[in-house]
Amino acid sequence: MDLFDPDTLADLKYRAKKQLRMRMRGLRAAHPENVLAQASERIVAKLLLHPQFSTAVGVGLFWPMTERREVDVRPLAAAALAQQKRVYFPFLEPTASGFKTGFARVGALSELAERGQRFLEPPVEAPRATRGEIELLIVPALAVSADGHRLGYGSGFYDATLPDFCPPAKALVVAFDFQLLGELPVTNGDVAGQFIVTDRRTFEV
Repeated sequence: MDLFDPDTLADLKYRAKKQLRMRMRGLRAAHPENVLAQASERIVAKLLLHPQFSTAVGVGLFWPMTERREVDVRPLAAAALAQQKRVYFPFLEPTASGFKTGFARVGALSELAERGQRFLEPPVEAPRATRGEIELLIVPALAVSADGHRLGYGSGFYDATLPDFCPPAKALVVAFDFQLLGELPVTNGDVAGQFIVTDRRTFEV
């Protein structure tokens, strides 16, 4: 096996990512729910004071998959709507060739519903965001490295979708502090965030 062969290196990185996903999911599941809830509250408090959130008129958010113990940013969504910001959530729409991804605007959190993709989505008739309408995207992660690269569940949703909005939008990755790693294996198509917020640290990549 030639370790310097590009295909071999890519395969090793994909295997490393798969193993790391299992380890990080197990690590997150091992933390008590009340500990993660308190950490989520600290993250939301930091986000509310973050300059990128304060100045953004259009914000892309996500509804946490609570069974997977993702960072709970639901209070941020309520705050953004109360501040009369434009609020967008991701959608995944089946097509003949696969899936179309993007963000759609909601006027109330009650509009979000389960639509077969394991996460809450806006209504199918909700206005779709175009480049320039979203200034800040809040992105979840299983792990994030100091250079802004994130590890997701392997579906590639954010890696496929972020380039449609960034730039001019900025991507801000939220994670629990134990999910912040020194580095991650990076493969073709991976998209890094520009900011990271954990329950203990806030920094720009």
